[in-house]
Amino acid sequence: MLDTHIAVGLFEGKTSGVSARARRVLDQEALCISPAVVLEIEFLHEIGRLRFGADHVALYLKRELNVQPANERFGEVVRHALGLSFSRDPFDRLIAAHALLLRAPLITLDQNILKNYPQAIA
Repeated sequence: MLDTHIAVGLFEGKTSGVSARARRVLDQEALCISPAVVLEIEFLHEIGRLRFGADHVALYLKRELNVQPANERFGEVVRHALGLSFSRDPFDRLIAAHALLLRAPLITLDQNILKNYPQAIA
């Protein structure tokens, strides 16, 4: 799974700060994003931090990089998020919970997630 920062970086063609291990995962594994990533991208667009909105970014990621949307039930993601008290950021919590639900690695540069989600990859 991809955290928001990584998804936006891939959209913008920037992967600085990503480790060799994370690059291997990006190049060799099937990638997906949580709907929470899509929503966070839209919020960032609305406040002027991103030029393009979520639909544009998600479509590009799917079409050009084969990054698929994860489609687990929202209730299951939230159930997993209830136990992740390490973050007060609702997006981080939902994204990490979605990865946890899938038992998937999460590529992120977020130090809090890296410290608290065992399968996080920088």
